[in-house]
Amino acid sequence: MVAQVATVTLGYMQYKQQGAAGKYNQSIQERNAKIAEQEAAQIDKQLEFDIARFDQKVDQLQGQTTVRIAKTGAALDEGTGLRILRANAEEAEKEKNIIEYNAKIGQARKFEEANFSRIQGQVARNAARSAQIGTIVQTGTSLLKMGGYSPGKTGGERQYTDY
Repeated sequence: MVAQVATVTLGYMQYKQQGAAGKYNQSIQERNAKIAEQEAAQIDKQLEFDIARFDQKVDQLQGQTTVRIAKTGAALDEGTGLRILRANAEEAEKEKNIIEYNAKIGQARKFEEANFSRIQGQVARNAARSAQIGTIVQTGTSLLKMGGYSPGKTGGERQYTDY
């Protein structure tokens, strides 16, 4: 009887420990997912800052270009001067699109990282549940063997052993 109580107690303790480990591992992965989502939000804020700074630099460049063109005496509303300003503006727009695209790719990676972390957390939790089921089965099998039951007999016959 003492052996059976010890088996049940140890089995229960192992069961609880496995559940706690699964929950803990899942919580770590959930934390990792939240961090990745925060990093994605930070990428968006950084994008706003980078675009604003880029726009300032473009405005400064266009201003310098306008002054240089004006010093040559060329007209700004036609010809070469206008083409230069327009080309600068088009190039700036392309660069801005690249900056935005790269930021969106970075965000997508972070969101995917968050999703993967959540999946890993669920896998860890499910692995713990499987281990718990194995513990229950193992404990039950041990108790049955202690009670004299032998699964090898046909017809559910019990085999009794001397202790």
